[in-house]
This record gives sequence, C-alpha cells and structure tokens, in this order.
Amino acid sequence: MDSPIPSPARGFSTRAIHAGQRPDPTTGAVMTPVYLTSTYVQERPGEHKGYEYSRTRNPTRDALEANVADLEGGAAGVAFASGLAATHAVLSLLDAGDRVLLGHDVYGGTYRLIDKVLARQGLSYAVVDTTDLEAVRRALEVSTQLVWFESPTNPLLCVSDVAAVADLAHRAGALVVVDNTFATPYLQTPLALGADLVVHSLTKYLGGHSDVVGGMVVAREAELAERVRFLQNAVGAVPGPLDCFLVLRGIKTLAVRMERHCDNAERVAGALQGHARVRAVHYPGLSSHPGHDLARRQMRRFGGMVSFELDADLEQTRVFAGSAGLFALAESLGGVESLLDHPATMTHASVPRAERLKAGFTDSLIRLSVGLEDYGDLWADLEGAFATLG
Repeated sequence: MDSPIPSPARGFSTRAIHAGQRPDPTTGAVMTPVYLTSTYVQERPGEHKGYEYSRTRNPTRDALEANVADLEGGAAGVAFASGLAATHAVLSLLDAGDRVLLGHDVYGGTYRLIDKVLARQGLSYAVVDTTDLEAVRRALEVSTQLVWFESPTNPLLCVSDVAAVADLAHRAGALVVVDNTFATPYLQTPLALGADLVVHSLTKYLGGHSDVVGGMVVAREAELAERVRFLQNAVGAVPGPLDCFLVLRGIKTLAVRMERHCDNAERVAGALQGHARVRAVHYPGLSSHPGHDLARRQMRRFGGMVSFELDADLEQTRVFAGSAGLFALAESLGGVESLLDHPATMTHASVPRAERLKAGFTDSLIRLSVGLEDYGDLWADLEGAFATLG
C-alpha cells in the first residue's frame, strides 16, 4: 500500500504531487492528514514514535518539509510560520560581529530585519549589487560570513549569476543564501547552482492561493539543515499543521500554475514595453533585459512578476495604482489572482528613499504579480488605469 517517495529522476509535477507523502497508514487517506495535536503519548519516558511535541515535529509539517526539500534538491527542509521567520532563523546562524553581504535589491522586510533588528544585536552588513561580480569580489575582501541575495530580485527583477556568486563567496569562506520566492523550484534550483541554503516565503507561489502564511529553508547539506532545525525548535516560530496542509495542497498544482503565470506575464511585459506612459519595463523574459541571457541559462522560464516605471510623478502613480480592478492593490504576490503593488509606499516603504533610489527604483515604480486570469481582461484593466494619467 505504501508508495515510495519519488526520486529526483521523476518529473517535477510527479514529485510536487507525491514527494514526502504516503497514504495514511491508519485509514489509507490519499491526502496527508492535518494532525491537530500539540503532544503525543510516550510508551515509556523518552521512548516514543518520533514525535514528542508539535513545536519540535508534526507529521503534517514533516510531509511539507520533505516535499519542498525534494523539489529544491536539498538534504532537508525546515518550515517556519512566515518567510521572515525563516529569514530570521538563517541569520541567527551568525554571531554578533559577523558580517552579511546583502544584495542591493531585496524584499523590504529582509532589509528591515537586518537594518532595524539584527544590526542592533551586533550583526554588520554591507549592500552590494550581486549582478556585478567584480563588486562582489571587492566586497568579499572584508571578512564576510554570509551572502544573501535574490534572483530575480524584488522588485526590479535583476538577475544574478548564482553559480559565480556562490563560487566567489565560498572562496571567501562565506555561506550563500538565495531567496528563491520569485522563481520557485519549478523555474530555478539555486542549490544545484552552488547555494548552501534556499529560503522561500510559502505565502507566495508555493501556497499559491493567498490563504496561508509560511516560510521554508532548504539546505544542501544535512549538517547545515540540522543547525537550522535546532533554531526552529529553540525559537519556536513554526507553522501550524493546517497551514502546512494548505501549502502542500497548493504545491500539487505549482507546475501548471507557473506555466500560466509565465504566459500571462510575458504578454503583459511585452505590451507594457510599447506603452507611451511607460519609461522602462523590468522582466527577464524581454530580450532587452540585461539579465535575459543569464536567466535563460539558469531558469526554466522567466516568472510571473513584472515591474515597470511609469512616466508620472508620485501623485499620478498613486492614482494609477488605485485605479486598477482585477489587479487588486495589495501587498504579497504569487496567488492565482493578480495584484498590484507600489513598492515605495507599500512593500519597500521600510527601505530609506535614498537607498531605494541608489538601488535603482523610483517613486513611479509599479510591481505586478500577474495572476491566472484571461490575458485580455488583465490588459484591459491596465489600460483603464493608464487612462487615469490623461
């Protein structure tokens, strides 16, 4: 009755549906049960069936962790209550006085956590453009324990050479962490390119339905995974079993969803590129994108995120952002529905304006999470928003 966990030799969709999951041994249920329990009976003191307390282990969470680890090609996955909880756990591997090299274009919450919280506890950091390998090499001349970056980045969709950055960092003795939330393991597997750890906001594409919050860390090596797992248990920021079930359910359709996200995003980006009120479009799938060739080498397709600069001032940009309908004005991304974000006042408001401008995004930047709706309806919705600009 038991079905073996699929090997990496099997196709992605097969693994997404089956990896880490077996029919329930008690009932034969195909779907992983939601184990709503906080504690477990022990046969004798210290003798149990692998489960003592659900902060430490829960069967539903085990299935999710094994599933994502399989898709990323890692030794193990470690789940958290949010993407930021996962981020905090990884950064907690470091000691006071250690130095982080941070990509110049990252999620605003990551920047805020490092700049406003961990820096007060003695962590130091420097910001570098990881698309510039010479700049990375120079930055690594100062003792560095960890390099953290995204590719593609949030919100400018910059593409870094993961293998090359990893090589430079490892030569300098630093761990390499890639936030793979935008790409998902369907489009890119950073561990295969040399990263030590991959971080996900499960809230986004992996959950895929805007109904759950969670985070995940996947480690290439078992020893590093155990260090992260120790922090998971010691700090306790774990997801509940129903949250894990919802993400598992979402992952089963990840491949087909990502194909539609990519289809729609490619068409939206192409249409935006020719619009009179658009100064620039940031999407790796466009041949004009500086990271296009690199993205073609290290990604399956180019993703569902698009950002663009309006030919407008801040007030006009605010009006535009609030005028769309299908593109709901909301933070987050990666759900089946399309969302529109104004980074300067929403997701990246915690990044000082001078730092945002230095990174290359202005007050007129709009970020789109392109959903699964019909393309014609999505473009009509954006045209209506453009009409507000006159």
